[in-house]
Amino acid sequence: METLSLYELNRLVRQVVEQTLNREYWVEAELSECRTSRGHCYMELVEKDDRSNTPIARASAKCWQSTWTMVAPYFERTTGQSLHAGLKVRLKVYAQFHETYGFSWIVTDIDPTFTMGDMARRRQEIIRQLKAEGIFDLQKGLTLSPFSLCIAVISSETAAGYGDFVNQLADSPYAFQTRLFPAIMQGEQVEQSVIAALNKIFESVNDFDAVVIIRGGGATADLSGFDTLALAENVAQFPLPVITGIGHDRDESILDMVSNTRVKTPTAAAQMLITLLDDTLQRITTSSERITRLAQNRLENERLRLARFSERIPTLFSLVRTRQEALLDRLSQTVITIIQRQTERERLRVERLADRLPAMTASRLQTEQHRLQLLEQRAGSLNPDLLLKRGYSITLHNGKVLQSTDGLKQGDILQTRLAKGCLTSTVVNTSSDT
Repeated sequence: METLSLYELNRLVRQVVEQTLNREYWVEAELSECRTSRGHCYMELVEKDDRSNTPIARASAKCWQSTWTMVAPYFERTTGQSLHAGLKVRLKVYAQFHETYGFSWIVTDIDPTFTMGDMARRRQEIIRQLKAEGIFDLQKGLTLSPFSLCIAVISSETAAGYGDFVNQLADSPYAFQTRLFPAIMQGEQVEQSVIAALNKIFESVNDFDAVVIIRGGGATADLSGFDTLALAENVAQFPLPVITGIGHDRDESILDMVSNTRVKTPTAAAQMLITLLDDTLQRITTSSERITRLAQNRLENERLRLARFSERIPTLFSLVRTRQEALLDRLSQTVITIIQRQTERERLRVERLADRLPAMTASRLQTEQHRLQLLEQRAGSLNPDLLLKRGYSITLHNGKVLQSTDGLKQGDILQTRLAKGCLTSTVVNTSSDT
């Protein structure tokens, strides 16, 4: 069997590729890497399984400078962003195998409408998910305080737009207080950086009235970082109203959709806050003038009312005095009549009692005499001498009548009274038996 050198083998492969894959193909793939060097663009293409998201195919692709200088600007103008990792693209390619550098696909054209369609599909999926979670319109339910003076700002510290925003607020007649929470506002780190800034604001959320996210310049192509689900969820559920000024009038990111208020530019965000304070001041001034006017009208009405009362006071005093005198006369007559009637009733009551007193006295004496007779009879029946005459006796111990043997002991002296005479005895034995 003939032995070939690696170069000879690769040259055979090149000939086979050039003979069999001798035309251009449109291919759909996702960019896993995209970088430029010396005017050329180098890409890594990948295709993933729809269910597991696992790569099932990989390939390298190159777009030479002569082609790249034409297709890249067109792609950016059409899609609003540059080629970067994570984009799905439709490329026109032909196969090339080089003895030294191996196989790669050479890009001759890029279809931006395919990427736009995929971007639109992804945006719609994110919007549908936010609505399914019930958070898409949460920010719209928050109301900016009419005294929004303390503002948390998420922006790049070196961005010209941030400087314009702060300077415009400083030039206003109001005492705005701003605090910058620096974040990366373009590229692949936008989502992570802005979310980290929101988390820092949340730690002192009570110190602020609103959050302003401003981008301030930069290419429209860099807006893709604001079209992510995680960032939209964080902004939609933030407890303070969020104002966005990250793009131009024709560009609306998902972040703009879920925010409380969307404006075109950082200066527009500053003007909106100033206008809010202008409206508040106008309402306060109008209300103050109205209150002053109402108070003056009320004071004038009360002054006129008091003057009318002052004019009527002498007449009222005379009328009151007359009514008081008449009332006193009626009260005096009423009191005299009541006293006379009460005196007559008491006189009649005394006369009736005097007429009934002899009969009542005789009846009471008779009742008390009968009661005394009954008490005498009961007292006589309780005389101990009567009991003794009937054969009973009374036994005493130490001068006290015995009713039981409790407390007696052998040798105690007892006295027994009979109807005629007394006996003295000594205790020999006691028993509690009856």
